[in-house]
Amino acid sequence: MDGRDLVHSVKTVGLVGAAQRLRTVRAAWRRRRADAAGLPARGAERARVPGQVREVTPGPGGGVLRFGRSALRITVAVNGAVFWGWDGAGPEPSYALAGPCPEPDPRAVLEPDKDGGWRVVAERMTVVVSRNGAVEVRTPGGVTLRRDLPPRWWEPVEGGPARWLQRSEVPADARFFGLGGRSSGPRLRDGTYRLWNTDQGRAFVPGDDPLYITMPVQLVVADAGTHLVFHDSSWDGTVALREGEEGAGSGHDRAGTCETRMEGGPLRCWVIVGSPARVLHTWAALTGSPALPPAWALGHHHARWGFGSEQEVRRIVAGYREHGLPLDAVHLDIDHLDAHQVFTVDQERFPKLRALAEDLRGDGIRLVSIVDPAVKAEPGNAVYDSGTAHDAFVRDTSGRPVRGVVWPGEVVYPDFTHASVRTWWGTLYEERLAQGFSGFWHDMNEPTSFAAFGEPTLPRSARHGLEGRGGDHREAHNVYALCMARAGYEGLRELTPRQRPFVFSRSGWAGMQRYGGTWSGDVATGWPGLRASLSLVMGLGLCGVPYSGPDVGGFDGSPSPELYLRWFQLASFLPLFRTHASLRAGRREPWEFGAEVLEHARVALVERRRLLPYFLTLAHLARRTGAPYVRPVWWGSPEDRALRDCEDAFLLGDCLLVAPVLDPGTDRRAVQLPRGLWYDTATEQAYEGPGQIVVDAPWSRVPVLARAGAVIPTRGADGGVELEVWAPAGGRTGAGLVVPDSGDGWEEPEIERYVTRREGSRVVVEREGGSGGEPPRPVRVRGLGEH
Repeated sequence: MDGRDLVHSVKTVGLVGAAQRLRTVRAAWRRRRADAAGLPARGAERARVPGQVREVTPGPGGGVLRFGRSALRITVAVNGAVFWGWDGAGPEPSYALAGPCPEPDPRAVLEPDKDGGWRVVAERMTVVVSRNGAVEVRTPGGVTLRRDLPPRWWEPVEGGPARWLQRSEVPADARFFGLGGRSSGPRLRDGTYRLWNTDQGRAFVPGDDPLYITMPVQLVVADAGTHLVFHDSSWDGTVALREGEEGAGSGHDRAGTCETRMEGGPLRCWVIVGSPARVLHTWAALTGSPALPPAWALGHHHARWGFGSEQEVRRIVAGYREHGLPLDAVHLDIDHLDAHQVFTVDQERFPKLRALAEDLRGDGIRLVSIVDPAVKAEPGNAVYDSGTAHDAFVRDTSGRPVRGVVWPGEVVYPDFTHASVRTWWGTLYEERLAQGFSGFWHDMNEPTSFAAFGEPTLPRSARHGLEGRGGDHREAHNVYALCMARAGYEGLRELTPRQRPFVFSRSGWAGMQRYGGTWSGDVATGWPGLRASLSLVMGLGLCGVPYSGPDVGGFDGSPSPELYLRWFQLASFLPLFRTHASLRAGRREPWEFGAEVLEHARVALVERRRLLPYFLTLAHLARRTGAPYVRPVWWGSPEDRALRDCEDAFLLGDCLLVAPVLDPGTDRRAVQLPRGLWYDTATEQAYEGPGQIVVDAPWSRVPVLARAGAVIPTRGADGGVELEVWAPAGGRTGAGLVVPDSGDGWEEPEIERYVTRREGSRVVVEREGGSGGEPPRPVRVRGLGEH
């Protein structure tokens, strides 16, 4: 069986031939031997705590407190974020930060506090440090948001990286969110969550942990306020969460707790306090503005593992056209690649790929190509030979390139933590661009290596450049995909400077939004998988990654018509809208589920296209403010406890509330409304929030409600932008934004701000800052019925 036959058979090692299984076993033994030789046993360890404070040195934005056995540096940045690091740790170097650490706030001063402690008073919070090293974050009014107990380290007596533990307490009513892409959520219940990017090697279900993207980023929401905490260490670790419990007047409150354990790396963190919008804005300022996708990337994508030939691609595209289904991009999976050269298309099945790409582009459809990091370890392979010449591959402690096994057979892995390797890799995208591809999705970049036993990754002892510092895979593993995304994004910026690159990645880490987005990976087919799809998108958005979405229908089976339709309807309101088919799980094109599903899918696609200007506005706002497109319903009212516990609906921007159907046999469902007046967009019936309502959810649609007074940019019949205005309630006003997208370039369009008000039975719409009168765009007013 050669590599091409392997691609046709299966993507996982479990069903491949005997030769591939033997390679996998050999690779696993090599990994085990390498770690045994390169990672000596830790041996005896010595525990340590900070001790008592002995000396304090004030400095810009804070200062340094020296304890008996450690030192703590605290700095309040000008953007309001607070950094602290133990044992002399500073904010740099960091893979998460987008650039140099922000300047300290000169107004923040380290001053004595009671009981021998110290405090730093900033505009948005007060940080209090006790004499034995506990760190407390309080609101300006003195209410505690978070209390970190004195940390503990375990250091090998013979030397080596120290393990550490940080215990924290939060208010009894607090709820935890974030930690990257988690299938259970978006609210994170009691349990232990691992911080180690992992390919499950199969379709995952809710509760599987860890998955492809883990981040030590928590968003904690309580009555007292919202805060984000980021422990900036890329090492393996765990976060154990336990929600608190209120005494309800008959007993003491039990605080919520968090225990963060890391196997190495500095004990340092950032804390940001404020409203959810302010917190995500500051987080984006620290870790980078989200990449702005090209306009076509916010349309409908179709991927398929098993296209097999140009003729099959044309047949599927013709099917979409024949059934009146809009299509904006076609994704080619690994079956279109030459198994020997990672950047080369199989010329036998795609001999005229450039002509195919040009024909599709003439119909407004782009081609997107998969890219895996693994390079077949075979002399004569152009990428392998070039990488060898550049000394580009990860090596073991003896200096030999580390070998793993994936679908092409034995492979080596570029060391993306080295700047020169990223530059080399970025040039390789030129070949795909010349073939007509417009975008790229990175897969199997946790990085994955098939495993007969043990973890499906590289040896932990493997050596990496780590920007010249040097280190091993224990530190590099979680940031490997982040660095690969950087290589691809920056390479495309050089190769196509006038176009916005489109890159999305299966794996990543904090800051990955700078280079693109992600998709949910191999979620299991089934209703739980549908619910997990929403959890992943919302959780990642709260970690600063706004562009993501699932594969409609899941990965490992044939969904029922009802499940497929409900997944399709949900995805049509998510940033990345991608249907996926495969020979293994059934082709799953919409017309294969019957006439009724086809008609309802067509309606969802047409509505997605109508809302494209709104999605583009949200994309521009995400880039400028860090706010995700998909937001929890508590986004504007985090103090509303009923909203904090709502996980089956979401806000799309500020204007729309989407209540997808996540359970079979549902034709009516409850919706928890935030404060204000809301309209059912199908019936225009008005509902007053806060509170719970019950609305119809027939097969033909999912409930979508519009905020009264909202101004939503939509696509008109002529392709231009129109304003859909939902009437404000009597005596109230409304507003909305439009960011007109001028194409796929880098122009920064001016934000158009509109205000609305009710004058009797008439709704007045004006552009803010203008001279009044009619707005410069067509207006359609809805919701003028009695309410």
